[in-house]
Amino acid sequence: MLHRKPNRLALTVLLLSLLAAAACSGKSPGTVAAAPSSPSANPTPAATNSDPKGDSAFAVSGPLIVEHQLDVLAQREGVIEKLLTDVGSHVNAGDVLAQVENRQLAADLGAARAKTRGTEDDLKSWQAEAKVLQYDYERAQKMWDAHLISLEQFEHTKYKAEEEQWDVQRAEQLLINARETQHSLELELEKTSIRAPFPGVVARRYVRDGQQVAKGDRLFWITGEGPLKMRFTLPERYIGQVKKGQELPLTTPDLPEQKRKARVVEVSPVIDPSSSTFEVLVELEGPSGALRPGMDASVSIDNLR
Repeated sequence: MLHRKPNRLALTVLLLSLLAAAACSGKSPGTVAAAPSSPSANPTPAATNSDPKGDSAFAVSGPLIVEHQLDVLAQREGVIEKLLTDVGSHVNAGDVLAQVENRQLAADLGAARAKTRGTEDDLKSWQAEAKVLQYDYERAQKMWDAHLISLEQFEHTKYKAEEEQWDVQRAEQLLINARETQHSLELELEKTSIRAPFPGVVARRYVRDGQQVAKGDRLFWITGEGPLKMRFTLPERYIGQVKKGQELPLTTPDLPEQKRKARVVEVSPVIDPSSSTFEVLVELEGPSGALRPGMDASVSIDNLR
């Protein structure tokens, strides 16, 4: 049986037809069209367009904070003699949180106060004696002017009065030193009473009864309970859109049913050149309720362009 050779012209026409069809469809032979890629995640708060005019709602998140929040440190070394508060306790400014053993300091202060009182009495005695001798000197001056006493008598009275004035000055300096020593010991004694620096709640306790502490050791962590605030940054293109006194809606994922308002209390007048952002501080309006420092919250800023 005879086999016919393939028509080269027909094969060429078929290949050209396939290439033309591929060019029209925008695909090369043997390739599969890729699915549209999804937009990459943006780690910074992003605006979501809400209307065809291009206005947007910009949401930022961050923790609720309070202005007063710090560690209470030991101001001198010693042994914790007594704890007067614990975690969760509400305290007022000046309340004693713990007491450091202070018997030796109290004894030293008692001795210093006794010395101050004794020096004060000595000074009063010297001052009274100085007044008498000053009076004698003034009288001797008159008698010397009237030629009623000798020069020796006059000069003796004068030197006695001057000597007494020097004694008074020395007594005054001794009293100053005694009072400074007493005041220094009073300050050291005050340091043994660990006090709350502001109203708030004891969030942490780092020490126990009988523990030896050194100056600078952490003893308690005190945090204020309000007003609650939130600090965040916005891109520089939004400068002028947020103004002091503006009210913004605030929500928290921990209490999604609560819709609160936050008032802008501070807008940074400068742009951070490293991040091209500016800082905004808002403060929660009304009582804190169930909200607590450290909770995550979100603030929405509507109609940013």
